[in-house]
Amino acid sequence: MEGLKQRAVDAAFALAWTLVRRLPERTVSWLFHRAADRTVRRNGRGVRRLRGNLAVVRPEATAAELDALVHAGMRSYLRYWQETFRLPEWSDEEIVNSVRTVNEKLLRDAHAAGRGVICALPHLANYDHAGAWAGLTGMPVSTVAERLKPESLFDRFIEYRKKLGMEVLPLTGGDDDVTAVLADRLRAGGFVCLVADRDLSERGIPVTFFGRPSRMPVGPAALSLKTGAPLVPATLHYDGPDLVITFHDAIEPDGGAAAMTQRCADAFAVGIAAHPQDWHMLQRIFLN
Repeated sequence: MEGLKQRAVDAAFALAWTLVRRLPERTVSWLFHRAADRTVRRNGRGVRRLRGNLAVVRPEATAAELDALVHAGMRSYLRYWQETFRLPEWSDEEIVNSVRTVNEKLLRDAHAAGRGVICALPHLANYDHAGAWAGLTGMPVSTVAERLKPESLFDRFIEYRKKLGMEVLPLTGGDDDVTAVLADRLRAGGFVCLVADRDLSERGIPVTFFGRPSRMPVGPAALSLKTGAPLVPATLHYDGPDLVITFHDAIEPDGGAAAMTQRCADAFAVGIAAHPQDWHMLQRIFLN
């Protein structure tokens, strides 16, 4: 039964990647808005978890305000999937011209220093779009991906990101030591991007996030300490048709990996608090 379910999920994604590309943009947007609205009305586990996470971000929100925020959040999340299915059809100009940046000099100066640069970011807006933009503007991305089931679906996502110009390494189950490969890329002056607001290993660094205990992966800080590459947090949000990428001050390598991870969490909190509707966190992240 589990194998049948996994094959059905893979087939659904394959169909979406084919069909969504062929439909007019306006039609696709309408369909994804309706899907988001229906998902909110059903109030399943993911929606309830999103509501709980957003309630921590906006503790002052009334019930009605939180309802509206969850609704906007689910529409933003479905926008991410809509773009995922259509991005391979976008021209290079469409990808680049639909991105605006804040403090981009912080990233470019760090990269120009020649030691490589690490960008840590949370699950905000569309980080695949950001990765494609980076590659098209002179900074090809190396990253890691969580292994999905079935394997065929994982392979689809690897191929999708490769088409966007990214080097994607499996987080687990690969032939190479992921940390060693990323360190080599950094020592060669490369650009490593890691989504780092949710710990998948259960061995993450304890942090305080929106005043609550949480854990975040040590990878970005550990790589920075290992290679000397600067660690630059980034946060994303949607503004109309555009994706906005905000780069935050580089994390100083003092206090060790724990202190650096906490400062990443602090930067993430700034971006999420400003645009909570674009934080696509439908999983448990706060420990209590």
